[in-house]
Amino acid sequence: MSTTDQKRTHRPRTPRSPAKLALRALIAMALLVDAMVHLDLAGGYQLAAPSGLGAGNLFRLESVVAVGAAVFVLVRGNRSSYAAAFVVAASALSAVLLYRYVDVPALGPFPAMYEPLWFPEKTLSAIAEATAAIAAGAVLLKSRRP
Repeated sequence: MSTTDQKRTHRPRTPRSPAKLALRALIAMALLVDAMVHLDLAGGYQLAAPSGLGAGNLFRLESVVAVGAAVFVLVRGNRSSYAAAFVVAASALSAVLLYRYVDVPALGPFPAMYEPLWFPEKTLSAIAEATAAIAAGAVLLKSRRP
């Protein structure tokens, strides 16, 4: 193998600054808080549709995706992981705000989830989602390629 081939296959890792590691940890923690809240609330929300899709199962699915994004950010810490974290957090925040302020009817298999009130767990989840979305979005904007 020539030296040129070795350079192509071996890329030196970029050093990780404490600030970047802290930001990755913040994003991951926010996503994990979001996942824990959704998982905790899922059982109660599934009662409206015990055998159907139901909000509870959507909450469980969101929890799995949030945990996956958190692990991706911790393990990789690259643009793809930050993009995934941003999409997961921003979509979850959008959903909680939409269903808080707009009475969206059931759409196909998706149940009506209008809930016009805030309570501690919902507020905690929204704050965690906003934190993850803002932090991941900031990293993406800062690291834009020319």
